[in-house]
Amino acid sequence: MESGLGLNKAKPILGSGKPADANLEMLALKEEIGMAKQDWDNALRHFEYALGKDQIDYAIFAIEAAEKRYEMLLRKAKALNAHWPQWHGGEAK
Repeated sequence: MESGLGLNKAKPILGSGKPADANLEMLALKEEIGMAKQDWDNALRHFEYALGKDQIDYAIFAIEAAEKRYEMLLRKAKALNAHWPQWHGGEAK
């Protein structure tokens, strides 16, 4: 699509009316949030099997770090204040 000034505008995807960059950022953020949640779950499981003071201390540190990362990504998603499409199986409907 070309404007009157000869500049090309980004074409929207997923029918949201937003530039392709924003939708790709949202998809990447959604994937990163899923990975952060999985890391947090793994840290919790590691804690369950930790033996000895050092392993327990490390497991607690890992849980706290994973939780902070997950919360940070959720705040980032909320700050986008964008219309999030309905997600189904990793794909936008």
